[in-house]
Amino acid sequence: MAIHREDICEQVRVIALPILESLQLELVEIEYKRTGREALLRLFIDKEGGVALDDCSDFSRELSLVLDVEDIIPCEYTLEVSSPGLDRPLKTQADYDRFKGRLIKVRTYEPCPDEAGNRRKTFLGYLEGLQDGHVVIKLKEGQGASIPLERVAKANLEFEF
Repeated sequence: MAIHREDICEQVRVIALPILESLQLELVEIEYKRTGREALLRLFIDKEGGVALDDCSDFSRELSLVLDVEDIIPCEYTLEVSSPGLDRPLKTQADYDRFKGRLIKVRTYEPCPDEAGNRRKTFLGYLEGLQDGHVVIKLKEGQGASIPLERVAKANLEFEF
């Protein structure tokens, strides 16, 4: 019976969450990729003020022990634990609340209009929040945009120079 990527990610999530909570960390994203006989399991973690190398190694060590016992990954794999970086993805309501006022980039599956009526797939501006299922931002050009969350392909923080 083949195990799907989504199933493995969900099982890893269930295992990882109590460990993250005990270390006062949050899970940002899980990636699982098979390449032939091997696989890569990558977890991105964060915390208020950012994660340090020690946070990543402590979590990696604890997660690795549990994954070895549970044996949910059906092949040889490499475990990587990392910070989400400066361009951290926005995934949850908490992310949109936490990063209000920050510069973000939103990419949509299909063109969406901004307040000026311009249809686009990429929006760059300051996050005003997630309201009624819409990502609300003030674009760098001055007008606003309200993007339906179901049309968002990717949203992430942008670094300001």
